[in-house]
Amino acid sequence: MQRKTVLLLFGGESSEHDVSISSARNVYAAMDDTKFNVLLGYIDRQGKWWLLENFGSDVTVHGAPQLTPVLGMGSFVTLPENHIIKPDVILPILHGKNGEDGSVQGLAQLLHIPIVGCDMTASAICMDKLATKEILASYNIKTVPYEVHRQADELPQFTQLSMKFGVPLFVKPARSGSSVGISKVYSEEELAAALELAHRHDKTALIERGVSGRELEVSVLGNSPHQEVSRVGEIRSKDDFYSYSAKYSAESLSEIIIPAALDETTSERIRALAGRAYALLGCSGLSRVDFFLGDDQTIYVNEVNTLPGFTNSSMYAKLWRHEGISYAKLIEKLIDFALEAPKPFEADL
Repeated sequence: MQRKTVLLLFGGESSEHDVSISSARNVYAAMDDTKFNVLLGYIDRQGKWWLLENFGSDVTVHGAPQLTPVLGMGSFVTLPENHIIKPDVILPILHGKNGEDGSVQGLAQLLHIPIVGCDMTASAICMDKLATKEILASYNIKTVPYEVHRQADELPQFTQLSMKFGVPLFVKPARSGSSVGISKVYSEEELAAALELAHRHDKTALIERGVSGRELEVSVLGNSPHQEVSRVGEIRSKDDFYSYSAKYSAESLSEIIIPAALDETTSERIRALAGRAYALLGCSGLSRVDFFLGDDQTIYVNEVNTLPGFTNSSMYAKLWRHEGISYAKLIEKLIDFALEAPKPFEADL
């Protein structure tokens, strides 16, 4: 069997650059080199693309050629050598801006190269927490109650917000991941500082009710309408909330519990909601659907992550491992789904 050439993309311009490298290192180590010829496509913090020879402990571009896309030709050209690179598929292990927001997915469409995961539209929608909420609400799927704050708006009154939502509040950028730019707010002063932080990452911020309850996650795999849904996992953070450091710090004491201790009815409701949200938002390949289960047993969809992490602490692969799918087999399935999916660049041919 001829090996498939896979362009593994990692790094990127977002604040989640280092998380991407950690995820990609695990993915690269798990890939079966008898089935895949893996090319290492590193995107530096300035957005330049490089073709690396190896994935050492330190990522360096010294002496590496740059990668330049050749639109419509299914290929890249290296500079300055002008070698042609023709991947069968792109595997993006990218997070945040210019990675999971539809940018790279749109480029793959223009290149005429299949890409693992959601297409440009679903990626852009799910990256935007406000758009996700509005679409899910239109199908009567509960999300956490919120208000929108745009950068040019006046500072809202904490008293009014606390009367509406209670205390604490959560403030987050509309388009960011890995809990970057999120704050837990108890006062007027903290609200101002939280909005200033959120707006460093996006012009639109969400002010949400702080849900008292449990944080649950479900992994979804495959192309709709034939997607598979994992069991429900639970995050128990020892920090004030499941922050960036709680997710990725070596000192983190957060617990991942698989499967979550839930009654069967609640578990099945959450799994069904995960599959429905995945389909309604147009997802394909993979996504992780995150939930809050309130103390009153209300189920809220928190967000849908179209390129979940693959670090040692990440939930997505752990949930599938519990289902009997190894890390290597999971990557193989993701590539197969990308190659099987309808090609948007072939639609009118």
